[in-house]
Amino acid sequence: MALKKSTNGQWKIDVRIDGVRHRKTFQTKREAEFFISRMNNRIRTSALGYKARDPRKCSDLADTWYKVAGVFLRDGERRYRVLLTIFSQINNPAGQGLTASDIANHFAIRHKKGISPKTLNNHLGYLNAMFNRLIEIDEIEYPNPLAKLKPIKIPENELAFLTRSEISILLNTIASGTENPHVHLLTRICLSTGARWGEAQSLTLRNLRNGQLTFVKTKSGKTRSVPVNKVLFSEIQEHLKTHKRFSNSLSAFRRALDRSGIELPAGQAAHALRHSFASHFIMNGGNVVTLQRILGHANITVTMRYAHLSPDHLREAIELNPLQKQARKTTAELPDFSHSIQ
Repeated sequence: MALKKSTNGQWKIDVRIDGVRHRKTFQTKREAEFFISRMNNRIRTSALGYKARDPRKCSDLADTWYKVAGVFLRDGERRYRVLLTIFSQINNPAGQGLTASDIANHFAIRHKKGISPKTLNNHLGYLNAMFNRLIEIDEIEYPNPLAKLKPIKIPENELAFLTRSEISILLNTIASGTENPHVHLLTRICLSTGARWGEAQSLTLRNLRNGQLTFVKTKSGKTRSVPVNKVLFSEIQEHLKTHKRFSNSLSAFRRALDRSGIELPAGQAAHALRHSFASHFIMNGGNVVTLQRILGHANITVTMRYAHLSPDHLREAIELNPLQKQARKTTAELPDFSHSIQ
């Protein structure tokens, strides 16, 4: 079994099993070595005349997944801990013996203990990603046991946004406090760009160029740039020259929001700033496709949640509803008595 590193940095394997030649390319040497180990096991079991059952526990598979894939992810370590916790809670069965029913029952128990459906769906995504990745690199030979388990259906949350008067109240409330030098500017950055709080908080001077703010630590991992007006751009520049960077100011924002008396749905404190930007952008006649690029949504269906706020949409709701059309029809059918009026 030959293992060689190509000129482009990839690792190539060339092996014959039962007279059949297998050639495969891997991004890292670690993945290639795991494949070799798997092939050696396959050769041994083939020589014995039967297909051995994979005895490895789910936690062993999680270990392997982290070494070949999780270590390269921004949140890989956190995902790894989540996987180990799940497997521990279901008594760590062999991976090949895991069933969709095991996970579905586990999720039902966790939900009763207060874990949200959204979190459980995230965990299902982590599990699927682990099994699918191990299958891709031939680390396991059986299909993903959770492939048929569907995510929990979640009702669409209310997208609360601040009105113009609420924005003024909030900014005045923040300005009247002196506990944090960053929160007022961060709030205006989010309202002006639709950035998430963490994205705005991660800005440094090198992220400011040509009147644009470049967000690099984004949820999708993709960089995006959004222009702001000259006054705000200069203020951000001066602020970062003085303070070097923004400190963690989310708690200060939440306290100011509480003091303002503005009520928002649970879990939508700072994120309501992003919703407010998007909502006012559409209400002022902005284009949904442009909004998608500004917000950094990978799928436009997510952005379309704001489409119902467009002026044209609202105008059509008034002009094209059945009662309005009936009123027009009734008016049109009335006889004209104007000629008889003296």
